[in-house]
Amino acid sequence: QVQLVESGGGSVQAGGSLRLSCAAFGYTYNFYAMGWFRQAPGKEREGVAVIRISGGSTYYADSVKGRFTITLDNAKNTLYLQMNSLKPDDTAIYYCAATPRVVNTFLWARQSLYNFWGQGAQVTVSS
Repeated sequence: QVQLVESGGGSVQAGGSLRLSCAAFGYTYNFYAMGWFRQAPGKEREGVAVIRISGGSTYYADSVKGRFTITLDNAKNTLYLQMNSLKPDDTAIYYCAATPRVVNTFLWARQSLYNFWGQGAQVTVSS
């Protein structure tokens, strides 16, 4: 069994920063990639950032490039999302996800590829 547990959500004013964490438990050795997705009120869930376990290649949504950074601590089996220069449009529930399937430039945000999901962490950015 695999369990993904997010932490670090909260409320912040526009321009502020937050860091999300996602601890992975269980059989994680076959993970190919881990990432963050988000769902804003009234909108569909979308990909935010993904990192390949081997090699560390990263993929970002255009809306967060230059502001968000995804990293992985393999020793701790923990994924991070550093979010800087936050905007009200970043308000959403952020989900951690993992997959044993190959992801690349064209597939990284395809949610059907991700087998494992966390419970979500609320991020609220006020203007």
